[in-house]
Amino acid sequence: MELTVELVKAFVANGEGGNPAGVVLDADKLSYSQRLTIAQTIGFPETAFVSRDTEADFKVSFFTITEEVDFCGHATLAAFSVMHQKGILPAGIYKQNTKAGLLEVQVNSDGMVILTQKPPEELGTYKAEDICDLIGLSRHLLEETNLPIKAISTGLADLIVAVPSGQLDSIRPNHSAIIEFCQEHSLIGLHVFELCSHGQGLSARCRNFAPLVGIPEESATGSSSGALAYYLTKHVAPSDGFLFEQGRAMKCTSHIHAYVTRHQESVAKIAVGGMAKHVGRQHVVVQAT
Repeated sequence: MELTVELVKAFVANGEGGNPAGVVLDADKLSYSQRLTIAQTIGFPETAFVSRDTEADFKVSFFTITEEVDFCGHATLAAFSVMHQKGILPAGIYKQNTKAGLLEVQVNSDGMVILTQKPPEELGTYKAEDICDLIGLSRHLLEETNLPIKAISTGLADLIVAVPSGQLDSIRPNHSAIIEFCQEHSLIGLHVFELCSHGQGLSARCRNFAPLVGIPEESATGSSSGALAYYLTKHVAPSDGFLFEQGRAMKCTSHIHAYVTRHQESVAKIAVGGMAKHVGRQHVVVQAT
């Protein structure tokens, strides 16, 4: 059986950079093993599989090269952008059914896709001495930020780690240690950031490491960006919107917008958005089941 996989770069910055994702439309009849085989053949961080659904407009599943994950921001952006560009979806608000729940996706007429995430959930606080060896920075450098190290989920559980300005490019991730740590604490990966000055036009620069699910480093991570927006609103300064840069260390700079809706003193809604670029398609042959 031959299938067409759309190849997309999500969260592009001025049409460049972005994080690659595969998108398979009309995936209703594909089994788990077929989806995993397709994701492994494409070899991108994630591939999204879009199916019909009775509860939402679409059911979407997400596969890395090693396994299915509950949610993926950049692959959601890729999937809905492709459907908009193909004329399947006009601008509007849609719902996708994922393993992380029923989530809203807004498609704008200019191609911007904004995806609502699960309400943020704090999963624990960690000490700098437990994290420093994972990223190759000293405990004192991590403590210098005076910001907590917290596990937060808006669909996937990530560890949010602040480093002093100018230190992000100095990170030397220990992938085997990160895998062991994430397995022990039920995390997907580490999302490390440095704050930017107001004149730079960015809220923060980020790097994301998720070797546990086959991603040594990722150039744009939607789910982690939502968690970071919540973290910054709570621990740095409340804001309705953030702009994050990711992927510079990979020479694949990406821009992720994040939006926070607050009600009184609490966060009511988290969303991330960006632009995507269709870069081609690949035909994949899978064995029938």
